[in-house]
Amino acid sequence: MKKNIRMVLLGELLLFVAVFTFLLLGGSYGLSAVAWFIDLPSLIIILLILIPGLLIMGEWKDFVKSFSVGIKDYRLLELKNIIEAVAAAQKLTVFAALFAIIISGVLIMGHLDDMSTLGPNLAVCFLSGLYAVIVEFFLLPLRLNAERRMNEEMDMEDE
Repeated sequence: MKKNIRMVLLGELLLFVAVFTFLLLGGSYGLSAVAWFIDLPSLIIILLILIPGLLIMGEWKDFVKSFSVGIKDYRLLELKNIIEAVAAAQKLTVFAALFAIIISGVLIMGHLDDMSTLGPNLAVCFLSGLYAVIVEFFLLPLRLNAERRMNEEMDMEDE
């Protein structure tokens, strides 16, 4: 049975939005707290390391192919390259988040004289980690789907 990876990703997005909304509505802050989770510079840092990193390593085309595994047929070597590209994207995402967290932490340490801003600054510092978790949440099914297809192809070759 072929699974449409795009539908899986859409389902994950809906699950993520539902859980996030439930957690916000369950708290005393309501939907006004959504703005607390938006930090464009952190997101840009992650994307500025992820996308050029994949381009520099020559993995971008294979990474883009990961969104059509299960829809299009790929040979074993192509599936192996797709799996490696998604694995590279996962590692780059973690490194980008660590980079952003460390930079934010250094900036926070440089401004410890104003303790009233410590809480909000630490919250922003952790958003890079949250963004990395969210990106990983979507990269994992891409990798698992490609690995499943590769196993199916290997199984069909053995027959």
